[in-house]
Amino acid sequence: MDNTTAMKRTKVHFPNISSKTWEHPADRAALTALKKVPGLDTLLQKLVGVTTEKSIRLITLASAVRVSDTQFPKVKRLHGEACAIFGIEEPPELFVSQTPFLNAMAIGVEKPFIVLNSALVERLNEEELLSVIGHELGHCLSGHVLYKTLLQLILKFSVVAFNVPLGGIALLPIIIALREWDRKSELSADRAGLLVTQDPATCYNLEMKLAGGSNLSEMDINEFFLQAQEYEKSGSVIDSVHKLLNLMGQSHPFPVLRLAELKTWVDSGSYNQIISGEYLRRDQDNDDDVIKNFRDAARRYKDDIDASQDPLAETLRNAMETAGNVKDRAKDAFDAFFSNRKA
Repeated sequence: MDNTTAMKRTKVHFPNISSKTWEHPADRAALTALKKVPGLDTLLQKLVGVTTEKSIRLITLASAVRVSDTQFPKVKRLHGEACAIFGIEEPPELFVSQTPFLNAMAIGVEKPFIVLNSALVERLNEEELLSVIGHELGHCLSGHVLYKTLLQLILKFSVVAFNVPLGGIALLPIIIALREWDRKSELSADRAGLLVTQDPATCYNLEMKLAGGSNLSEMDINEFFLQAQEYEKSGSVIDSVHKLLNLMGQSHPFPVLRLAELKTWVDSGSYNQIISGEYLRRDQDNDDDVIKNFRDAARRYKDDIDASQDPLAETLRNAMETAGNVKDRAKDAFDAFFSNRKA
């Protein structure tokens, strides 16, 4: 839809909304566990805040353009709109950096700021760009930025550590775990982006642009959904293993996975429930329950396996079903043995 012909809609605002409203269960469970490590948040805030945050902000201040009333005023207006929807009274600073890739990031700890690649400003329409800004604000509101910065620090340190005997091996499990959380955090932020633009079709088109570029006239969203279905269900168990290995090195889930995940969330009714005003408020937001969050995450993973058409997921379902049958038969045999002994 062209900006000049798009109809302006009055968007719903979410005063006092808690980020838990839109967070993916696996993202929330992993983040809660990290937050519960005694002193970790304080240590990281001091370490990152004093070193990396100031360094990156100075680099950004020197090499990018800060958004203001006179610099990228359209972006400034969209940023203000997104912050108003989430009730953010002190908007984080926003910069535009000359980069040809469709990407953005939120950085910092005490005063997070957002950097949009110039390709986004040039190739996205206003609603799509609004969704990206909402996505990055979602990272800020969910407290993702501290741990994303930690991951980047570890990745930089690992370049040195992998040259030290056993150094890389010690870091590898931490990197894998943080990357898995990092990808799940992107699914949460996608939901935040949808809550700002409030048009699922816009967000679906955005995922297609991330995969194939900005020329929507050469693409078809229905065909892209079919492509996502083909990716999920086609191939063999070996293909599924390759999918997992391919994903492990990625900072973001693949666009077809993000597309499918976002549509699943919309189809579940959760999105419409929030739009209608039913959401968790920050003043109702109690301390995180680690056990509950992990149970929610485990339930979500099980639901994903049950619903998935992936060959590996089918194998896992069959294995779990077989294990359940074996357990039931063992219990029956155990009960029968002791019943006979009593008789």
